[in-house]
Amino acid sequence: MHLWSTHITEEHYDDIGELKAIGYDGIEVFLADPDRKGYVDLGNFLQSIKMEVNGCLGLGPDQDPISKDPEIRQAAVDKIKEAIDNMHAAGGKNICGPFHSAFANFSRNAPQEDEYQRSAEVLHEAAEHAAQAGITLTPEALNRFECYLCNTMAQLKKLVDMVDHPNLRGMFDPHHANIEEKSFAEAIDTIAPVMTHVHISENDRGTPGAGHIPWDEVFGSIAKTGYDGWYYIEAFSRDDVDFANAINVWREFNSRMDICRDGFAFTKAMIEKHQRQ
Repeated sequence: MHLWSTHITEEHYDDIGELKAIGYDGIEVFLADPDRKGYVDLGNFLQSIKMEVNGCLGLGPDQDPISKDPEIRQAAVDKIKEAIDNMHAAGGKNICGPFHSAFANFSRNAPQEDEYQRSAEVLHEAAEHAAQAGITLTPEALNRFECYLCNTMAQLKKLVDMVDHPNLRGMFDPHHANIEEKSFAEAIDTIAPVMTHVHISENDRGTPGAGHIPWDEVFGSIAKTGYDGWYYIEAFSRDDVDFANAINVWREFNSRMDICRDGFAFTKAMIEKHQRQ
């Protein structure tokens, strides 16, 4: 639902129904809004049409898990716990996103070992809370222009291993891997032991299959790992101007429903193709 807004309300229910008609089994929503009732209402609506929900979370510099300031790290723990409670209220089982560190907050140094350690401590405490709600946390590696702690699957796998908690796993997103990894296949093999979530995102954030991501390599490599989890299309628009500005989306890539319709058909065909091989 990132194509629509970071705040999903009743006004989006008709669009969600249209996604259901296309064939989607679930939606992914941003968890920035603290309004608990909105998540309860969304969960009830999704349950009524037999759709599932996944959450996505990013953190700002005042909630940075790698900060030296303990009050800022505690704010990170509190924000992730709030997101867990809201996801639980909506009936979701997974929260993805770059909450290992603050979005676009740079130190002007390479990532330091004490920063990994501070992030791991915050995420372990959050994972303990997630376990009580039956939710899995799947932090996401982003490209170098959006964070610096985890740009690659090797860095993300290192952090997941440091957290060492069954409710904290990893995910793969080809948009970021297209910038940071030398090989999609090697990146997927690296994260495969802990991979429980996958984004399908084109190089320009438009319709999957319409750009230059080597999708046969991506889907083929994922299939070889035996992955049987969710595939969520992640694309963006400028409909929510504040969100678009925050993530540096400055133009429309394709029409919103074309992305949803064509991206679904492409993703389904690629999964079926590589599962047969």
